[in-house]
Amino acid sequence: MNHEDTKNTKKKQEKRRKGKGERSIKSSPVPSPQSPVPNLDDWLEIGKIVAPQGLAGELRVYPNTDFPERFEEPGTRWLLRPGEMAPQPIELLDGRYVEGKNLYVIKLEGVSDRTAAENMRDCRLFVPISDRPELEDGEFHVIDLLGLSVFMQETGQFVGTVVDILPSGHDLLEVKFDPAFAEDKAGKTVLIPFVMEIVPIVDLETRRVEITPPPGLLSIND
Repeated sequence: MNHEDTKNTKKKQEKRRKGKGERSIKSSPVPSPQSPVPNLDDWLEIGKIVAPQGLAGELRVYPNTDFPERFEEPGTRWLLRPGEMAPQPIELLDGRYVEGKNLYVIKLEGVSDRTAAENMRDCRLFVPISDRPELEDGEFHVIDLLGLSVFMQETGQFVGTVVDILPSGHDLLEVKFDPAFAEDKAGKTVLIPFVMEIVPIVDLETRRVEITPPPGLLSIND
């Protein structure tokens, strides 16, 4: 997977941490000999069309992004139909967020009635991986956080690897323990609050996170 160049965040004094963006790493289905999987390394999945909305060709989309402009600002997006191997450009004409349902209703060029909208069900929407919005200090693209190595700041001991970022009041890093850290935790994961007090160092250039967990945090799931 290609990543954009990133500044060394170790020298920043952020007061907050936030993982933002699209989770392209988990966007592809499990491959099988009967169903080849498209190579989406250069793309970010932003949502999936799940149903028509009304009779005029509008579409309901479940988002896979923290950036509302992906569905609210007109312009080119890329559409991947089930069974196809590469996304194709399509124009987003309009879109709005539906409060309380965690979905957007969008209008795409060439989709003008319910029949056409039904044919768009299960299509996925993408943008190029180079089209990543600028973030504020203390915010990080989710795809840049996945796979980072986690170390104890005080001792330098390797704890494990970031395998997911879970949204909550404070985002949570899901870290898979390295067997050398604790044999009884091999294969298990722990949730670490993504806050400055516990995760003071995020160095994307060296792919390293340093943590200062309070007593008991790393054994909370025992």
